[in-house]
Parts: sequence; C-alpha cells; structure tokens
Amino acid sequence: MNTYLNRELSWLKFNERVLEEAESESVPLCERLTFASIYQSNLDEFFMVRVGSLADQMLLSREMRDNKTHMTAEELMLPTGFEGRLTYQNADRVRAEVLATDESDIVDTGLIRTGEQRCTVKLLGGHFEGQTVEAVNRLNGSLAQDKLFAPGDIAFVTVSHSGGVISVVSMTDHYRLDKEALLAGLFLLQLVLFAGWTGVRAILSFVDTILLMWKVLVPCLLRGWNPVWLALAMVLALTALILSLIYGFDRRCLAATSGAALGIAVTAVLGVVFTNLFRIHGAVMESSESLLYAGYQNLDLTQIFMASIFLGSSGAVMDLSVDICSAVYEVVQKRPDIGAREAVSSGFAVGRAACGSTTTTLLLAYSGSYIALLMVFMAQGTPVEFILNYKYVAAEIVHTIVGSFGLVTVAPLTAITSGLLLTRRTA
Repeated sequence: MNTYLNRELSWLKFNERVLEEAESESVPLCERLTFASIYQSNLDEFFMVRVGSLADQMLLSREMRDNKTHMTAEELMLPTGFEGRLTYQNADRVRAEVLATDESDIVDTGLIRTGEQRCTVKLLGGHFEGQTVEAVNRLNGSLAQDKLFAPGDIAFVTVSHSGGVISVVSMTDHYRLDKEALLAGLFLLQLVLFAGWTGVRAILSFVDTILLMWKVLVPCLLRGWNPVWLALAMVLALTALILSLIYGFDRRCLAATSGAALGIAVTAVLGVVFTNLFRIHGAVMESSESLLYAGYQNLDLTQIFMASIFLGSSGAVMDLSVDICSAVYEVVQKRPDIGAREAVSSGFAVGRAACGSTTTTLLLAYSGSYIALLMVFMAQGTPVEFILNYKYVAAEIVHTIVGSFGLVTVAPLTAITSGLLLTRRTA
C-alpha cells in the first residue's frame, strides 16, 4: 500500500471538503462566504498551476504514470471516481543498483531541471530480485525534491506489478539507510566507550524515546487526541524514565525529575499563552498543511505547535537538571557534613553558569534551521521590525524564549530539590 497521495487528487479532495463547508447550513453565513471564496481561489490556482503541469507532462510522455496512483496524465485530467482504489495496487519498495542513465529528456535551465531521467537498474530485492529493468525518475523543477542518479548508485525504487508482470518502475530516492546505520553505530560506540554502563543506559533511553514518539505520540495525535495534554504526559513520563535509567531509582532521580517536571510545566503554560497572544497558526510548521490535504482536516495544528514548544525544549531542560543534580551530588559526596542550604547554594551557582550557555544552545538550534530564510531577508534588505514580526520568525521567537524560560526555571528548582533530598541522609 502506498501511504502517499497524488497531489492533484488530494488538492481536489481538499477543495471538495472546503465546498462542503460552504454548502453546510450549520455554518454561519459569513463563514460560508469565506469558504466559497477559498474554494474559488484554490480552484483558480489549481487550473493555472497543476493543470498546466499535467498538460506539459502529456506532451513529454503520454505513457508515463504517476508513482502514487499509477495513472497517466490523461487519466488524472479525467478522473473516474475510483482513483482511491489504485492506491492499493501491488507494489514493491526495494533497493536497486543503477547500471546506466539517459538524460536526453531532461530540460536544464541552469538552475532547475524538468522532464524525466531514464535509468537502467538491477533490482536487489522483492518479487523480481535480480531482474534488470527500465525505471523513470521524474523531475518537477524542485531543488528540494528532485534528484539525479548516476551509474553505480544504490536507490530505492517502487516496482508496480500486476499478475506477476512489472508495469512500471519509479525511482524514489537515493538509498541512505546503510550510511545512517554507520553514523548511528559510530555514535553509540563512542558513547559506550566514554560512559560505560551509563552510556548503555543512555542508549536504552534513546531507543525508548524513539519508540514512544513513533508508536504512541504520533498515532495518538493522528487519532485526534489533545496535543498539549498528550505531549505533556509523554514528556513527563519520558523524563522519569530517562532519568531513572541514568541514575537508577534513588534520590538523584527524584531530585532531577521533580525539577525537570516543574520546568517543563512552566514551559507548557507559557507556550500555550504566548502562542495565542502572538496569533500564530500551527501551519507554520513544515509539512503541516499536507496533513490537512491527506484527510486529517480535523487536526488542531495550533495545539500541535504549542506541544512542539515544550517537547522541543524538554531535552535541554532534562540536560540542565542532570547537570545541577550531579554537581550537587558530587559536592555532597566530597563533603558529607554539608548542610541543605549550602548544597542548594552550590546548585544555584552551577545553574547560573549553565543557563547562559544552554539558552544560547536553544537559540542556535532553532535559528539554524532558518538560516536560509535569514539570508533571504538580508539579501532583500528587509527592515528588522518586519523580520521580527514575520510569523515564521515569531514562531521561532516563541520556541526560543519560552524554552529559555523553562531552563531558567528548572535551574533553581532542581538546585532546591537536589539540596534538600541529597543532604537528608547527613542531617
């Protein structure tokens, strides 16, 4: 089953849902007029952009099929109403070795390329393993999405077949899983060599985090669960789980977990409040609108954005709580006679030093993903006040400053809980 949708058909389906809202008598009249206007502008854009592209595709190749619906451009232009069933046609996603390429049908404008690249590939898996076939790599003029293959490359391909006969082979992307596994293996090896059993426990926490996000958080969000409460519960559970794997179930775990939980709670509250005050829509998140077009129009993208604020900063909050708790613990170990007040004071000193660098870490982490956008602003000579007011920049400001609030909050709280809990045995 192909989990992706054809963009022309999904666009029309989304526009159909907009029209249904315009026709619904339960919707207030002014909102119905708004939906009707959106429907009209979307349809105009569809005919100006997508229908023209389909016409160009028909001129280039009348036999080329879409790699998601396996329909030709003519079939997409004249849908039958049964397009959804084509999604379930048999198809293999396998590795293939590129043996030869043909770029004669590519139109190169110097910056972008359009047309199609034909590749001769040897299938390395699936029902047709070992066969040499012709595959098509469609170029749409997008630097971010298009890719070119060369002989010797290993690629992911989609092999569509019916009745034991291959109908079409589409080039999906370069094969990267082996490089990703190598990079992850080197990191895990370095972690274990340096941290020993603590590194092994850190690896377990890393795996647990991935599993909880992929198997719990994402599916529950798609089912329509409240994003803020769901993410908050998962982050608090992850915090307790990860810190227990690092420290074991002792007072250090309790001190660090309680401090981190309070910091995350503060971040969650501020994230909700200032997202509303800034009037930021969740569609600022990359690829979020694709969820609506894919049939999840009931999702609250703004609440998902709110959840992403404290979800994104929770790692730094946990890191700071571990730093302060470990520092206080070492002080107590070296001076068993130290009092709670003095231990708390030591935790405060460590927290002050760590807050400055950690908040800068958040700033660099969030702004790094928008470096190209900042370059565009500078190249266009955009005034600073316009840049700061731009919704994408405002979204990053909320991420950074609210996350920094959590860090500044977790430092004194963890210092207090660590000082009280870790000196209790010497009182």
